[in-house]
Amino acid sequence: MRIRMLVVGVCFLVGPSIAMAEVSKVNIASRATVAGGQAFGATGPYEKLTGTIEFALDPKEPHNQRVADLDRARPAADGRVHFTSDLLVLRPADPAKGNGVLLFEVVNRGRMGVLGRFNGARGSDSPMAAADFGNGYLMREGYTLVIVGWEFDLRPPLMHVEAPAAEGVTGPITVRFILDAKANEAELDDAPLYAPVNPADAASTMTVRDHYWDTPTPIARDRWRFVAGQQTPHVALDGGFEAGRWYEVTYSATGARVAGVGMAALRDAASAFRYRTDLPVQGKTAYIFGASQDGRFLRQFLYDGFNADERDRRVFDAAWAHIAGAARGSFNERFATAVSGSVFSPTRFPFSTTEETLNGERGSLLMRYTPAQRPKMFFSNTPVEYWGGGRAAALTHLTPDGKRDLTLPADVRMYFLAGTQHGEAEFPPARTRGQQMQNPVPQREVMRALMRGLHEWTSRGTAPPDSRYPRLADGSLTPVAGVKFPAIPGVLNPRVIPGPGQTRNGKSELLPFLVPQVDADGNEISGIRVPDVSVPMATNTGWNFRGESIGNATTEVYNNMGSYIPFSATKADRETRKDPRPAIAERYRDRDDYLAKLRTAAQELIKGRYLLPDDMENVVKRGEAQWELLMGKTSTASK
Repeated sequence: MRIRMLVVGVCFLVGPSIAMAEVSKVNIASRATVAGGQAFGATGPYEKLTGTIEFALDPKEPHNQRVADLDRARPAADGRVHFTSDLLVLRPADPAKGNGVLLFEVVNRGRMGVLGRFNGARGSDSPMAAADFGNGYLMREGYTLVIVGWEFDLRPPLMHVEAPAAEGVTGPITVRFILDAKANEAELDDAPLYAPVNPADAASTMTVRDHYWDTPTPIARDRWRFVAGQQTPHVALDGGFEAGRWYEVTYSATGARVAGVGMAALRDAASAFRYRTDLPVQGKTAYIFGASQDGRFLRQFLYDGFNADERDRRVFDAAWAHIAGAARGSFNERFATAVSGSVFSPTRFPFSTTEETLNGERGSLLMRYTPAQRPKMFFSNTPVEYWGGGRAAALTHLTPDGKRDLTLPADVRMYFLAGTQHGEAEFPPARTRGQQMQNPVPQREVMRALMRGLHEWTSRGTAPPDSRYPRLADGSLTPVAGVKFPAIPGVLNPRVIPGPGQTRNGKSELLPFLVPQVDADGNEISGIRVPDVSVPMATNTGWNFRGESIGNATTEVYNNMGSYIPFSATKADRETRKDPRPAIAERYRDRDDYLAKLRTAAQELIKGRYLLPDDMENVVKRGEAQWELLMGKTSTASK
């Protein structure tokens, strides 16, 4: 493999004529050919650039006043606030062979995920070997992948932003945690930078409860304490913390950062790379993708108005928030907790792209933009975001009272990936911290098809695949009490799962809890139903109750986890188990019959552009593996 290395320091703030340039310098520390120089189809070989970007923000500029506490950061002699972000770029070695799109990934807690999600690659935060690029899908399509560090509460080598301190700021912070095993100490890892002003402060509080919306029970101050000598805050409790219970610590903290500069970094890097011609990274247009934490970040980014740069130009032409539900998060506020995986609390009004009213407040995710500044948008979710963690995905396409379907704007598409979990599990599936095996139903084949649809829509005006999501009007969305989940032996009733809410003015308010309706097998009837779901061998859910060994197992689900509940092999097996679901042998004559039905289902998805023709083989191979897992290598379906 031929590797080229160079160091570049290019300064762009050289005079008043470019006083609005927020990217002041791009430092390319290394440049290398990846994947041994292999060609990715017509796009050819790719190269990787790593380095940093230096930014300078004027706190008085109106667009920058959206960055919380920017006025608390110490300015340099030029009156601007300076900070630096990590940079990683994967681009065609010959830019003329690319598609001209800068595809920004909002990285999850500093780790790259887009190559796994679309290319099926193994995990790598700094891809170099051919295996790190999986099937090469995004490369063959010609994208330039751009990662700019946005999260402030991470440490190298994770991709991050060196956010300036918010000087002179102290104040209260609340940190929640739930443990999977009894422990004498707990790390407040949602707030790694925020030390207590006074560890012995008698005003600090700790509470405990069994369920999120329960009334908390105070724990006496003399029973718990902050642990000295730790890099991140730790607390200890006499008698120990119990598994599966919700603990909450409130204390006066120090160490505040101007967290919102991460949003400005993405805004200004994308704007500079697409509108300027003097930088080492350039593109004709820019898209942005974020999943889970980063999908929530992207929803907050849009709501806070960061898709318009300082010259009021549109920054991203397309934005895709995946598996975020109706949630946003603590990304651009005082004592932000960006790294937090907290559930329930990130769900905040407004929930949708349509202007609505809740409790006298009116708003939408896109209320700050002119029509010319709005990107084309995809919102995609799994059952997890409807069921667990209070993410309330149904409210992204319902009125806030949960009583009426919204009409989506013309520049928005909505997709429900039926029968999948937050992030697909490995196959064959395994039982981990939930009561059932994790859900391995794939997402990536659908994701690839949707990415192509998003690009054709944005670049050519070709309408993308039709929205597919559950609706009240056709009965495919229902209040949780009305879900028709079957009584399967050994599986708890999902109707007891706690629903969503939001905290407003210090008070908790429950929100409507609506979920996708299911068929007699317990599989969803709406959305994009991949062949694993429409030609099933199992019940595939977006919830999985906590295992007995980790506590609170009767009504609490394990965060982000779905279930894989196989059908019985034969009628005799299911009658012995008293399972109401028809057995595999009652559904399919034999292996060939099952695989033929899979192919038919896949062809229907290809017609709708929810699956690429090249992925038909993946569907069949997966079906073969699933048949072997549940029926054996040579078994035929004998009734």
